[in-house]
Amino acid sequence: MPSTRTSLLLVSGLALACAHPDRRTLADLQRVEPDMREVQVEDGLEQAMLGYESFLEAAPESSLTPDAMRRLADLKLEKEFGIQGRGVHEVLPAREPIGVKAPAPPASPESDRVASRLESGPDFERRATGADRIASSSSTSTSRGSGSPGVELPGGERLEWAGPLEAIELYNEILERYPGYAYNDWVLYQKARAYDELGQTDEAIVVIDRLVSEYPSSRYADEVQFRRAEYFFTRKKFLDAEDAYAAITARGAVSEYYELALYKLGWSLYKQELHEEALDQYIALLDYKVSVGYDFDQAQDDFDQAQDETDERRVADTFRVISLSFSSLGGPESVESYFALNGQRSYEDRIYSQLGEFYLEKLRYHDAAVVYQAFIGLHPLHRKSPRFSMRVIEIYEAGSFPKLVLESKKQFAARYGLQSDYWLHVDANDSPEVLADLKRNLEDLASHYHALYQEEERGDERPGDFQQALHWYRAYLASFPEDPETPATHYRLADLLLEHEDYGEAAREYEHTAYDYPAHEQSATAGYAAIFAHREHEERAPSADRPAVTRAAVASTLRFVDTFPQHEHAAVVLGAAAQDLYDMRQFARAMATANRVVEVYADADLAVRRSAWAVVAHSSFDIGNYEPAEQAYARVLDMTPEDDESRDAVVDNLAAAIYKQGEQASAAADHRAAADHFLRIAAIAPRSEVRPAAEYDAAASLIRLQDWAGSASVLEA
Repeated sequence: MPSTRTSLLLVSGLALACAHPDRRTLADLQRVEPDMREVQVEDGLEQAMLGYESFLEAAPESSLTPDAMRRLADLKLEKEFGIQGRGVHEVLPAREPIGVKAPAPPASPESDRVASRLESGPDFERRATGADRIASSSSTSTSRGSGSPGVELPGGERLEWAGPLEAIELYNEILERYPGYAYNDWVLYQKARAYDELGQTDEAIVVIDRLVSEYPSSRYADEVQFRRAEYFFTRKKFLDAEDAYAAITARGAVSEYYELALYKLGWSLYKQELHEEALDQYIALLDYKVSVGYDFDQAQDDFDQAQDETDERRVADTFRVISLSFSSLGGPESVESYFALNGQRSYEDRIYSQLGEFYLEKLRYHDAAVVYQAFIGLHPLHRKSPRFSMRVIEIYEAGSFPKLVLESKKQFAARYGLQSDYWLHVDANDSPEVLADLKRNLEDLASHYHALYQEEERGDERPGDFQQALHWYRAYLASFPEDPETPATHYRLADLLLEHEDYGEAAREYEHTAYDYPAHEQSATAGYAAIFAHREHEERAPSADRPAVTRAAVASTLRFVDTFPQHEHAAVVLGAAAQDLYDMRQFARAMATANRVVEVYADADLAVRRSAWAVVAHSSFDIGNYEPAEQAYARVLDMTPEDDESRDAVVDNLAAAIYKQGEQASAAADHRAAADHFLRIAAIAPRSEVRPAAEYDAAASLIRLQDWAGSASVLEA
């Protein structure tokens, strides 16, 4: 029995202590950890309980009596379960409600699809709804079933539940004797808690039903309604659960349990196969998240550790169950209909994406692609539409549908080609990923049809393949003229034209590749290929067109040698150009080109140098430069083997050049020089056909000089 002073102190504090029910709530019960430390309490709780008991025994009944009874009962619970009252009642921040399992942390975007595949539909529902866990006791004590009299503690002592049972009796007495007591909602709340601590969940729910019925405006109403709803949900009484959750959502966002109740109300309706009604709740939940500034992009893509992981997982689960609901309602058509009826949402793209990935997980490739295509059709300018278009391609690739992959790539190229309407609304500088996808698709399409064209067995289909390849190559070049990879693509276009035997066009494209880009690996190869294409064109061109083709070949050759003078074939092609110039009677250019061969490419093959000297000789002869012609013919003769069939012709040309020099001297009345030239032929080209005439002309020149002896000698010979 406490001292008089102690009793007075207890009674003097009774009004304050009893006027404020303990601040702990049923929801907090799930988070209390057992405190196993040895702490010196000095019998404070026991003394308080004895004080209230003494007061109830000694004091006459008054307005303080129910307060004392309630406080005594509360202390018995606190003593038994280790929860100390704080003397002031306030609602704590909302935490995880009883009966709801804390979900796993969210996965990254890359791993989320894999994780969801590992989680079956039933497993997802059990986890997402907390169905594997019902309202139960706090973690402050070991698990116990309904009706269990106690629990074995570490020291081996037996803890009986006398305290909680006595508390329940006190709460019952208050409710019976004082039906108008202002804190009877708290009394019922604590009584329900006592039953829950004892593992008597059904009895706790009966008390909660009474609290909800008699005190619908109690500050504890939302929490106990949620607990009540969870009780029904875990027992598959989904209609009852629906009513309980709806009672919370009807209050709106002022309720701390509003978001959770929306989520579980949606599940209650889903379990009843009321999918449209369930969707209304899920969409309301997402709308609420938007209203409070929740960032779906940040949550999924740049996970912020400061954000609540449970909250993020619930959002992810909401998107997934929305997919389940729309799938049950018919797929993408139902999504379109729903938002057409209920208004568009900023997060619509995520709903379509989640549904598409849901179908992909089920290997329903076509359905997955149709979902993404439906969104693209409705929102062609949406920032996610190009990515969704690429996702369609990836889905068909995953399903091994090559024809659909091809068609999807064509659709992407047509929809996001740089000449399309899309870029009238979107700045290309802000969409590098779209440009990268466009580039890849154009390249894939061109390469695909080029490869088909190369298959001879395709027969009549090859012309169509050629046109397709040509179209996509040109689309690529028009779209990415300055890309580092464009020259290689341009080279493949020229190859395609060459294979198609369109030599003139091939030559032009090779030239573009060689000279219209900054120097690249294939520049010289393309320049040489252009010459080859010109020569092939020259061989096949009609007679009337051939001169123009030859001129183009020569121009291409000279440009090639100017640009790539060290190329291994530079001397050969330059010599051929010199010959062409001579054939076109452009003697000055022919000589200049041929001289370039012999001067710059002194190490070229003998045949190349011999041909160049021949061009110099012929050109010089034809323009009347007979002395240089003689020198050039002499070089040609030196390079011509004795047994070469062309040697006699070279000798004759050499003699003719000398003879022409004699004629020039004779015309100039330089008869001595003329005679000397004519006479040189016998020494240099003794078997030449012009020798007899040359010697006769030499005798004539000597006669004019009155060199009778010389003249006679020549004539006698």
